[in-house]
Amino acid sequence: MTTTVDTGLRPRAYDLIVFDWDGTLYDSTALITGCIQAACADLGLPVPPRSEAAYVIGMGLYEALAHVAPSLDPARVPELGQRYRHHYFQRQHELTLFDGTLALLEALKARNHWLAVATGKSRQGLNEALTHVALRGVFDGTRTADETASKPHPRMLLELMAEFGVDPERTLMIGDTTHDLQLALNAGAHSVAVSYGAHEPATFAEFPTQFVAHSMAELHGWLVEHA
Repeated sequence: MTTTVDTGLRPRAYDLIVFDWDGTLYDSTALITGCIQAACADLGLPVPPRSEAAYVIGMGLYEALAHVAPSLDPARVPELGQRYRHHYFQRQHELTLFDGTLALLEALKARNHWLAVATGKSRQGLNEALTHVALRGVFDGTRTADETASKPHPRMLLELMAEFGVDPERTLMIGDTTHDLQLALNAGAHSVAVSYGAHEPATFAEFPTQFVAHSMAELHGWLVEHA
């Protein structure tokens, strides 16, 4: 069992706080959906509506693309991935953290929470994003879809809990999609949803989330009071 460290502050409810990346900390939903649509257009495929392109955010890239282009020969999914990356790399310099993210992470660090990222990005993609926003070294652990199972399989969260020796009931997963919430449920962890990312908040109702935050400020306030 995990022992809570006395920080001199209000006792922590969670030792490990795991964030999704895209759409939760990183304001990238619009760019990702646009790049998925552009990649499909490049190959002459039906262009998915924004809602369909946004739905797959959080999955591993090839799983996501296969979902939005079900008529595509599976052997050509890597080709679609190449077109996606082409469009994404052209514009990734435009991306930023959501306002208030740095202050939130600093507040959680001050309480000695372990902080981690569980994302559908590739390892290269996450490392580049962390470098771009000067967050390399801030997180104690990270997992990406190309080095473990994609969401909502619980493996990436189970691996992070094992890495830090934290029990599921002391672990909080925060994300903007139902994939994140199902990941937490599958791993036995608690979850918080944010409504400003890829999935509509109405889709969160079937999950036993602790809270739904409608802004980074709301997320910060809830975590300070309850995490």
